[in-house]
Amino acid sequence: MKSELQKGSRSRILSRLMFIIMAVFVVRLFFLQIIQHDYYVGLADKEQIKRLDIPAKRGLIYALDGNTPVHLVMNATVYTVFADPSVTTDDAKVVDTIRQIAGGNARPNLESLLSNKASRYQVLATKVSQTQADMIKAVGLKGVGFQENSQRVYPEGGLAAQVLGFLDYNGVGQYGVEGELNDRLTGTDGMLQSVTDVSDVPLTIGNNNIKKPAINGENIVLSIDRNVQSHVEQALADGLKRTKATNASAIVMDPQTGKIMAMANLPSYDPSDLNSVTDVSVFNNPIVSAPYEPGSDMKTLTMAVGIDKGVVTPASTYNNVGYMDVDGIRVLNGVGLDHFGNITLQTAMDHSLNSGFITVAERLGDGSNITLQARNTLYDYFYNKFKLGQLTGVEVTGEQPGTIIPPSDPQGNAVRYSNMSFGQGLDVTMLQVAAAFSSIVDGGQYHQPTVIAGTIDDNGNYKPAAALPTHMSVSKTTADQVRIMTHITRDTLFGGGDKPGYEIGGKTGTSQTLIDGNYNNNQTVGTYLGYGGNDTPRYVIMIQVSGKGMSLEGGRDAQPIFTDISNWMLGYLRVQPKE
Repeated sequence: MKSELQKGSRSRILSRLMFIIMAVFVVRLFFLQIIQHDYYVGLADKEQIKRLDIPAKRGLIYALDGNTPVHLVMNATVYTVFADPSVTTDDAKVVDTIRQIAGGNARPNLESLLSNKASRYQVLATKVSQTQADMIKAVGLKGVGFQENSQRVYPEGGLAAQVLGFLDYNGVGQYGVEGELNDRLTGTDGMLQSVTDVSDVPLTIGNNNIKKPAINGENIVLSIDRNVQSHVEQALADGLKRTKATNASAIVMDPQTGKIMAMANLPSYDPSDLNSVTDVSVFNNPIVSAPYEPGSDMKTLTMAVGIDKGVVTPASTYNNVGYMDVDGIRVLNGVGLDHFGNITLQTAMDHSLNSGFITVAERLGDGSNITLQARNTLYDYFYNKFKLGQLTGVEVTGEQPGTIIPPSDPQGNAVRYSNMSFGQGLDVTMLQVAAAFSSIVDGGQYHQPTVIAGTIDDNGNYKPAAALPTHMSVSKTTADQVRIMTHITRDTLFGGGDKPGYEIGGKTGTSQTLIDGNYNNNQTVGTYLGYGGNDTPRYVIMIQVSGKGMSLEGGRDAQPIFTDISNWMLGYLRVQPKE
């Protein structure tokens, strides 16, 4: 009996023990499966789900060859060669191989990099080509690896460098189109997320499989014509050699669309060789970033205002005595200019007489003074209609607005506006002046300037850009009269250098520069602004030359560069002479 009781006690004890053990298992499983479910799922996902960024390709940049897009900026695959010094065994062989194959792309201190055995990552060479990478791989160096990168390459070398810009070491666009349109060119990276087995082989099923394709950057087609750009750059180089000037700029525009066919500055740089640049100012594009006092080029716009308001015509006369008195201040014509007596405004345009355009400003007022009404009228045309002193919206970085002082400002007095009438006392960019003059050449139609011709999709389909906003700066009648005035002026002074049978017009500009707040006659900027074509003007060209401590003139120094480019453009565009 006692033995049976003992047996029952053991059974109960064992049952209770089993119950307790099972309870522990249940509680533990509950804790693992319910309470810490998300934690362990996360650990499993970390081991089983692999994520891979799919980099977007940066958009290409094209120029035009006539009407055909051609590559100006492309992408090339390059490699960074790195080593794990804790793994490499034959460091001398690694050093010799990298130096022989990577050459100048190898780091100079390879021995010291590899001697740091506590490090797990040291860069041995950068920008190694595919061929070089394959040669290094073939040697079979233990502990050496490769990281794929993309690098911009330039099939046309340094052509249009200040229009293009470049990428910094982080792959971000700087200057030019690369900087201004960086977001459009960059695109959006994609992602590949896949469930894998223990060998990292992707499984074909699973709710965690995600593939988000990369969206490549836009391929941009510039309105820059590579043939025009190339000739313009050479013409500037020849001009600098002839004049001994240190700086030169040129812009060529289509006056019928506002599209920029060439935009060049010297000195320049090669975007594929940034390490050789010693003066970072060459990255800037002075045509849009360096406002200056344009000088006599402005006389074409002042004349347009006077004609458009009906107060003067090209045949209007005034008595030229060589100066004008404005609010007690005597404003002179240029040195050596005469043609005294009763002359026409056409003569004043031909010989760039300041007095003639101060006269236009006075006739916008009461006839003998540059009144507030006259100043308001000039400001309205210069700022609102010709868009001077404000951003044009051109698609390159660094554009500056310049300054047109309004009559409401205490400095916007009659003396200031007398100076503005012939191109002093205001700061504008070459692009602003060229765009305003283009509106005169195109019958009064102002086209917003642009360097964008369109885009090309990944299948190679070219899509032209939509037309940009336009407005009338002056009436067509006014514009036609001023255009013919500049044609007569050029024919009078420089017509012998033009191809016969075409309509070529232009205006010189020679402006003093401000040094320590004072105008300096011994340092002047020379410009020439003109157009060419037959019955339909086909191009506008603006040239600027300058140099520290140099006295440069529009007619002597800038105009021959215009003639070079203009005569070449007539042939390149196959413009037929007038009958």
